[in-house]
Amino acid sequence: MHLVKSQNLNQNVYKAINAEFRHPINCCTQQEGYSLKLLEAIKKAKEDAPERKFVESIDVFVNFKNVDFNKSDNKINLELLLPNGRGKPRKICLFCSEEMAAKAKKAASKIILKDEMASIDKKQAKKLANEYNFFVAEAPLMPEIGKRFGQVLAPRGKMPKPIPPGANPESLIKSLEKTLSIKTKGKNMPVLHAPIGTVEMTDEQLTQNAESLINAISGKLPQKQQNIKAIFIKTTMGPTVRVEV
Repeated sequence: MHLVKSQNLNQNVYKAINAEFRHPINCCTQQEGYSLKLLEAIKKAKEDAPERKFVESIDVFVNFKNVDFNKSDNKINLELLLPNGRGKPRKICLFCSEEMAAKAKKAASKIILKDEMASIDKKQAKKLANEYNFFVAEAPLMPEIGKRFGQVLAPRGKMPKPIPPGANPESLIKSLEKTLSIKTKGKNMPVLHAPIGTVEMTDEQLTQNAESLINAISGKLPQKQQNIKAIFIKTTMGPTVRVEV
């Protein structure tokens, strides 16, 4: 998930976010009403989206007010475990010993053994960083990984998550498959964009994911939901549906 300034948004999305909707879907203050309005918005976004030849994502856009994300106290940097996952596979790379590799063979998308790390140059490291969503590493390998790949992985927020030697990494890898990274950048009321699943997921699953996302974000804001100006739901290529807060 990332924040983008308005001029970098897709033009149609930007117009929708800044337009005055004739029939916005109002969001109640009570939790049940709030969930219902999110559910209605998700249903409408799916219904209004033209049929595509690929599986579209369901995206949430959150517009902020009265928050300067340039201040360190207001920065949001967290990883959210979506209750129903992302609806599509996440690629996870594991640095480990042969012993741990045997346990993670079915869970990890790619395994790089300790002896193989020395053969990976900077160009190959960049390719790995772009291809894989998360990295996990056996804890004793972290110093060497930092030395060899830190300059590539750290700026992308992809430094490996350490796991104790001899542990089974399968549970951590499975949880990362449902994890959404949330990191704010910039200032001046930016718009946050995050995928919460795909059109193949049920409306209820997507609503639960959307609630988790919005609750996590508002919990980090100085005035909580008071700092959220508007929420929008859309499919990858579909029209935008507004949920007023």
